Amino acid sequence: MGGLGSGGATHGKSRFDDVYIQPDPRAYFTRLAPLDYEIPHHAQPVFRRLAAERAAHGDGRPGGPVVLDLCCSYGINAALLNHEVTLAELYERYMSDTARRMTSAQLAAWDREFYAERRRPDALPVYGLDIAAPAVRYAREAGLLEAGFTDDLERVPPGPALRGALAEVGLITLTGGGSYITERTFAALLDGVRRPVWVSAFVLRTVSYEPVVRTLAAHGLHTTVDGSRTYPQRRFTDERERQHAIEAVRALGGDPSGREEEGRYHSVLYTSRPGPAR
Repeated sequence: MGGLGSGGATHGKSRFDDVYIQPDPRAYFTRLAPLDYEIPHHAQPVFRRLAAERAAHGDGRPGGPVVLDLCCSYGINAALLNHEVTLAELYERYMSDTARRMTSAQLAAWDREFYAERRRPDALPVYGLDIAAPAVRYAREAGLLEAGFTDDLERVPPGPALRGALAEVGLITLTGGGSYITERTFAALLDGVRRPVWVSAFVLRTVSYEPVVRTLAAHGLHTTVDGSRTYPQRRFTDERERQHAIEAVRALGGDPSGREEEGRYHSVLYTSRPGPAR
């Protein structure tokens, strides 16, 4: 879930801006635990597989490709991609009595040691992009992100630092941010990349990804969708949010029975790679 947005709602969807302006991720996990926020868990094996495939896909440039995680918040996807840890373990860690007693600086130091000990041998450098500066700052301090950026690409073009970083990006990932960013962000990113870029995005069924698909196609990327399953994201905060989601899914031609009607947001996986439509 990206740090885009305060406990209000955007188009009927509850927002959690207040947890992203904290200096560390304890409030994030405490707030989302009762809602069973789980999409990073489902994304973990998908992103690991695609990252390995992309790294093995030579592109004639020195060095390995960088992963850019959109709406990265506190670096959760980077933690799960590059370290031997599960989302359940992260909930337990950040909601523990030990973590509760620490200052933010102590927590960051504790995290740096924790993640360094669990770093996978096939880890790839991860950059993060999120307008929530405190969250990005913590992910950097904890050693989860090699670089972090707070450019709001919905409103302005990439700044010099992000423009320079885009030259190394080979895989773009997204979980939970599809409600907040549009094709404008993707166009700005793809205009600046230099390597062949793949995109892996988990998108809520309540929003249309078609404008992004068209933008990706204009940049030479063909998108496929995994129609075999959906991925639960989290429980609804209340009945109002549930009803909005049901109506939004129906408006896009989907069937909410067994999914949104049962009380959870569900996402669909889109994968985009260079090449003609197949």
